[in-house]
Amino acid sequence: MIKTKARVQLHFVSKFNLPSRGRLKAFIPSIFRKEKKTLESIDFIFCDDHYLLELNREFLEHDYYTDILSFRLSSAGKPLVAEIYISIDRVRDNAKNLNSSFKSELHRVIFHGILHLCGYKDKSPSDILKMRTMEDKWLKRYKSIT
Repeated sequence: MIKTKARVQLHFVSKFNLPSRGRLKAFIPSIFRKEKKTLESIDFIFCDDHYLLELNREFLEHDYYTDILSFRLSSAGKPLVAEIYISIDRVRDNAKNLNSSFKSELHRVIFHGILHLCGYKDKSPSDILKMRTMEDKWLKRYKSIT
């Protein structure tokens, strides 16, 4: 019997024109391969501040705005199935505050969520430094192919 490779499924749910959708779909699995994580599917849901605030309150008991929430839906040891929620409002504000383009900040936030699913944290100063380093690494690699 010939074993076939399972197809990774990435879904982008948005009401705006997601920049470089096809390139992102082709690139994202490479992050999981490099991190030695098996990916089955991720749904990226782009929403507004209010919607993400409600999720943050309901699931994490945090009463503040955030740009991203990542939820692993599969059990440990199983191929990754997840949902990543991104506030477009926060991404726009972050881009403006960081003097960055919306597209670049959006990609940074997408990679940030992926890195969380790969096990990276961002609570302690050393964790934050490692997360930023990895975000920069993947942004640089992504930009080099686009």
